[in-house]
Amino acid sequence: MTTPTKAAPAARPRPKRTPKPQGQWLVDGREPLNEDERLKAADPGIAVKRRVLDIYSREGFASIPAEDLAPRFKWIGLYTQRRQDLGGEHTGTMTNAELQDRYFMLRIRLDGGQATVAGIRAIGEISRDFARGTADFTDRQNVQLHWIRIEDMPEIWRRLEAVGLDTHFGCGDVPRVILGSPVAGVAADEIVDGTPAIERIRAEYLDPDAPGAGEFANLPRKFKSAVSGSPRLDVTHEVQDVAFVGVEHPEHGPGFDLWVGGGLSTNPMLARRLGAWVPLEEVPEVWAGVCRIFRDYGYRRLRNRARLKFLVAEWGAERFRRVLEEDYLGRPLVDGPAPRPQSGDRDHVGVHSQRDGRNYVGVKPAVGRVGGADLVRLADIADAHGVTRIRTTVMKELILLDVADAEVGPLLADLDELGLTARPSAFRRGVISCTGLEFCKLALVTTRTRAIELVADLERRLGDLDSPITIALNGCPNSCARTQIADIGLKGQIVTDAAGNRVEGFQVHLGGGLGEDAGFGRKLRGHKVTSAELGDYVERLVRAYRAGRGPGETFRDWVARAPEEELR
Repeated sequence: MTTPTKAAPAARPRPKRTPKPQGQWLVDGREPLNEDERLKAADPGIAVKRRVLDIYSREGFASIPAEDLAPRFKWIGLYTQRRQDLGGEHTGTMTNAELQDRYFMLRIRLDGGQATVAGIRAIGEISRDFARGTADFTDRQNVQLHWIRIEDMPEIWRRLEAVGLDTHFGCGDVPRVILGSPVAGVAADEIVDGTPAIERIRAEYLDPDAPGAGEFANLPRKFKSAVSGSPRLDVTHEVQDVAFVGVEHPEHGPGFDLWVGGGLSTNPMLARRLGAWVPLEEVPEVWAGVCRIFRDYGYRRLRNRARLKFLVAEWGAERFRRVLEEDYLGRPLVDGPAPRPQSGDRDHVGVHSQRDGRNYVGVKPAVGRVGGADLVRLADIADAHGVTRIRTTVMKELILLDVADAEVGPLLADLDELGLTARPSAFRRGVISCTGLEFCKLALVTTRTRAIELVADLERRLGDLDSPITIALNGCPNSCARTQIADIGLKGQIVTDAAGNRVEGFQVHLGGGLGEDAGFGRKLRGHKVTSAELGDYVERLVRAYRAGRGPGETFRDWVARAPEEELR
């Protein structure tokens, strides 16, 4: 007789773990969950300018407390720059305080990329007098100066204010500069001029004296915006936190298509269309609504998940639009069409007709670098040819507006003499880079000077191209130069060369792009290129493309089908 076995007790269900709070203000309350949030809660950074004027500029760098240096100085456009004696091998092994120098990078806002000739002249003079001649135009339509001393900031601000410029909200967990079409209001093919919306957003929410100046001074992370009515889609709207893109509604006429939740860095995501059409006069209100959602629901606990793209990815476009309409606007938005795909160049290099019969001229500085003395000379050239307005672009170009037909030829000649050509090679036209190891504390490799050298090298080896290729050099994984959406994206790393030495190099991403079928570059597994090999590698790649492409085939399309051995 067998003894019946005793049944095992039923497994008890494990209690569900309470999810960790993510720091969403309308879900978890406002108790700071990390040191950055504590510092922002105590003082979000707006007041630090007064301390610079009254204390730090008089008592010097040593008088600045660490929590003002980082993060609060970002709110007024200041970052400490990297010490010049520390190579990329020290990045990630030393603290920010150990890496930083006693000098600053200063970021000057140019919302919509708009500047006057007087403003460009003032920036050039500030660069010459206080920044050792440095001036770098960025792919955010800003300009950055280096080697700035805290003692000189009162005079720098005074000069900027005299020409209507400032550094307020240049960096930090705030709405950064608003991108805009550099030919807004003048282009013959423009759908709608977004300039009034940009001006209202600044006047109502972002200027230091704006009625709502403090409302967005403490966001979870940076917030990037764009407003463009150009059919060229010239503001990289697919990778912005919020973007308004010009479209023609079949019933309501010209307005904007609304996109949210784009961004690159280590977790790249493309923005989502909300399917909503926004008239020009409602853009500021809708912009503020999106910004408020980010403020109230953005994830603040972990800095690497604090961008709007993570919230949009979790909620989806449908829920995000519903919350925007019901909780923040109090009304539904109008359904609208998507923008027409743009297959041609998105930049504005060359001579183009304006709607008023005059012309605009787009030139391409070498990766956006123009020395202070050259900026003063550019202002002189503009004055000599009757130009009063200059614009910057997301491709680091400079555009001179309102050029009369008779002045085009002489202007081009003067600009060529200054090294600013309206007829650049495809390599010069398509290359961008970040600041890199020269000044950035996050960088692992040198990028800007290497990009300039690479362009000259490729022009010497290959001449020009009959098909555009974009090349982006980035000093770290943060993708300030948009490596994932370039034809050839180069992400800086310390790599091992053939002799076993640890040297500067790049991880390669190929075939990224925006527009129709936007996507991120193809990463070649295990493929790294040392900086010394870079020219040879890009030449080999371009020659393979030329030899293997089909009729009219772009580099991106060729990469998608090319055997991997041809890409190495």
